[in-house]
Amino acid sequence: MNAAGPGGYRVPFARRGSVVGEADLAALAELVHSDGPLTSGVWRDRFEERFRELTGARHALSVTSGTVALEMAVRMLDLAPGDEVIATPQTFQATVQPLLDHDVRVRFCDIDPDTLNIDPVVLESLITDRTRAILLVHYGGLVADMDRIMALARRRGIIVVEDSAHALGARYRGRRPGALADIGCFSFHSTKNITTLGEGGMITLARDEWAERILRIRDNEADGVYAALPAGQADGPALLPWMKFADGVYRHRAVGIRAAGTNATMSEAAAAVGLVQLASLERFVARRREIAGRLDAAVSTVPGTRLHRAAPDSRHAYHLYTFFLTGGRQVRERFVRVLDALGVEVQLRYFPLHLSPEWRLRGHGPGMCPQAERIWFEEHMNLPCHPGLSDAQVDHMVTAVTRALHEAYDPAAPVGAARI
Repeated sequence: MNAAGPGGYRVPFARRGSVVGEADLAALAELVHSDGPLTSGVWRDRFEERFRELTGARHALSVTSGTVALEMAVRMLDLAPGDEVIATPQTFQATVQPLLDHDVRVRFCDIDPDTLNIDPVVLESLITDRTRAILLVHYGGLVADMDRIMALARRRGIIVVEDSAHALGARYRGRRPGALADIGCFSFHSTKNITTLGEGGMITLARDEWAERILRIRDNEADGVYAALPAGQADGPALLPWMKFADGVYRHRAVGIRAAGTNATMSEAAAAVGLVQLASLERFVARRREIAGRLDAAVSTVPGTRLHRAAPDSRHAYHLYTFFLTGGRQVRERFVRVLDALGVEVQLRYFPLHLSPEWRLRGHGPGMCPQAERIWFEEHMNLPCHPGLSDAQVDHMVTAVTRALHEAYDPAAPVGAARI
């Protein structure tokens, strides 16, 4: 019998979404014992280069978190008052939170009830002449219907940002997230499919000018437009050869400033671990898919359930294991209570954003995304699915899920045993 994990659960939800091992520690030791810098060095360069190769993106630039990547992506949209942005309600708040800083109209697009990704049919009905961008997520690691979405966007000159925080290791018709849209955003938070020591992110970009702007922003330079001064017209005194940063100050003039820069530099330690983790990505995802397969088999034995599956020509990364219970919220509540009693932790993700206080203040509310609301309040289920789970924990979870499903659909059945 395994000892209880965090919170007293025998099968805890992910606190770590990957496994940190000897190879990670060896990379850190190599860095620490070298004479290289601990920031802005060769490890970051290698990590970004490998990430570009993996995703097929034109540019891949590391930052300090997935949230920062999303903030920078929204900056690249150059939004103006009155512009419209279409976004998914079925995601973590960081996907759309940067839009609160802009005087724009956000139109939440309802979801496909089987994938939890934005529904292309609904999406098309929301596009207007003012639509400037689409912000979507590949929910749980299942890639959205990108060919249909990009076809809609390309015809109208709309920029598409794919929040790929869940989708590293997924496939869409032979292609990888991060190069399926104009901008991609990844998270290496502790719970994600790889980690860079707890926090970190990557932004992938299709345009050279965006990459140039992100490089300036993350290195604490203003996001602006600059022009070189004619020879002999420097604004300051003569420069000495070792004045590393002075040339940009004295040899250029600012034509316009969009916003201030910041320090979003990923540390060398984080990048070193990220590079090693990236080499283990396929192994981590294979373990997630193995656990998901066992859960699918258990869930499928009970009528009234639906699975969250990728199309045959794509691959689910299973950052989150999701399935759906029919029969109403009472069935789901019974299921969760039995699972909890049997020591399996449940965390439901995510509350529909258009119903959250900040977006209700902006005029959103119930009834705007009926599918998202119905699924969330009545059917949605997430179960632990991460490489840190042992075979014994998975065995226990499969047994507990099977029992909980039968008891959920049979109110006369006995309540599950006390937590193990």
